[in-house]
Amino acid sequence: MSLDLLIEKVAAMSNPTVVGLDPRLEYIPGFIKEQSYQRFGKTLEAAADAVLRFNKSLIDALCDTVPAVKPQCAYYEMFGWHGMKALAETIEYARYNNMFVIADAKRNDIGPTMEAYAQAYLGQTEVETSSNEAFNADALTVNPYLGSDGIIPLTEICAKFDKGIFVLCKTSNPSSGELQDIVCGELPLYMLVAELAEKWGEQLPGKYGYNGVGIVAGATYPEQLARLRERLPNTMFLIPGYGAQGGQAQDIACAFGREMTGVIVNSSRAIMCAYQKHGVPETGFTQAARTEAIAMRDALRNAAKQ
Repeated sequence: MSLDLLIEKVAAMSNPTVVGLDPRLEYIPGFIKEQSYQRFGKTLEAAADAVLRFNKSLIDALCDTVPAVKPQCAYYEMFGWHGMKALAETIEYARYNNMFVIADAKRNDIGPTMEAYAQAYLGQTEVETSSNEAFNADALTVNPYLGSDGIIPLTEICAKFDKGIFVLCKTSNPSSGELQDIVCGELPLYMLVAELAEKWGEQLPGKYGYNGVGIVAGATYPEQLARLRERLPNTMFLIPGYGAQGGQAQDIACAFGREMTGVIVNSSRAIMCAYQKHGVPETGFTQAARTEAIAMRDALRNAAKQ
């Protein structure tokens, strides 16, 4: 089961961090962008080229200490087919460097359409008698609000190709409660979604006590995190909202399982833009990112011990 691989990578590095690769152009050092503009002009192709070179530099700097990356697909789609090519090459490069890749696409549909999304991001696409990998991520974020019809095609692909998914549950954004906190019967909606995710995960058992269907639960809601962990002891949590959105290591401590297991904590801007935050020259962006990532790792380690 794919999330077993993630658990093993987290344990090997004693680091439950995933770096979100959400590369807006203003995050990318000017010298990288200028090199791309000189080659391709100020075009979508140039922007995608700059994104890819920025991502590869970050992966080179982080792959020996951070177990996973999470490219947010929207930041690649905005550059058209050039951007999607950069996404595919980013995933390939991260996997080549032994990093676990979570494609943050938040896809959802039903039946054959959901199966097509699953094949694209996690499985293989058949072209006549040939099987081809399109993006080949290790896991995918998904929206659960079409119910089981939108999830079962995914779990079937996950079982076949040893992949995992993370279901949106209690997200980190301020307005998430408008829907996710609505009480349905005796439980808020996010808890009902969590229980469904646990049920879906029964089809993907793992060898470390966590199944192949995780949930997304934000660092900005520590009280809800604690409730979710109490109710779901065998579910992996993908936790966004750390760093730039305000979540801190102590807010996440309640979500850790046995021996710092059961969570993967995302930071995007705080690591990608560390050179801007700390006033480091652009040429030092990779070292600044590494320093920030190590500081995050150490903070999470201390929170887990507590």
